[in-house]
Amino acid sequence: MAGENLTIARPYAEAVFGRASETDKLDHWSDTLGLLAAVVQDERVAAAISNPKFESDQRVSLMLDICAKHLDAEGQNLVRLLVHNSRLSVLPEIASIYEGLKNESQGRLDVEIVSAYKMTKAQENTLAAALKKRLDREIRVTSEINRDLIGGVIIRAGDLVIDGSVQGRLRKLATELGI
Repeated sequence: MAGENLTIARPYAEAVFGRASETDKLDHWSDTLGLLAAVVQDERVAAAISNPKFESDQRVSLMLDICAKHLDAEGQNLVRLLVHNSRLSVLPEIASIYEGLKNESQGRLDVEIVSAYKMTKAQENTLAAALKKRLDREIRVTSEINRDLIGGVIIRAGDLVIDGSVQGRLRKLATELGI
């Protein structure tokens, strides 16, 4: 289902990105899509917009009532379009794809580092510098802890995944040994 949502969301994200680029409002649209995605992920809103008894006009009214102060005319039109096409639920994917397009256009890359233990800022900066050199982009790092890794790190940079974890090495060894 996740792959299907990405396929559905991509044309919307690309259209919004095109419009944002034309009007030089990349950050504005990041905020707008982030807000809309957060709203549709709220369990009460999600239940309402997926309820078949809820009419399209009611879905639009709900979204605009919640977000009205933060949406310009184009943002409101996007809500109407998504409701009309029954695509409100893919707003998180639209926002994610949009951010990827925005980062790519600005020569940036969001990198997630998962480690067994809390990394210091110096360690994050060292990894970011190495990735910047390798990928020739500005790197923005987020990190999280996963004790199951035992040691080492997993780095996710776009489509690139570098598994330097002990858990990953043990898994590879088990595969090679046929265990």
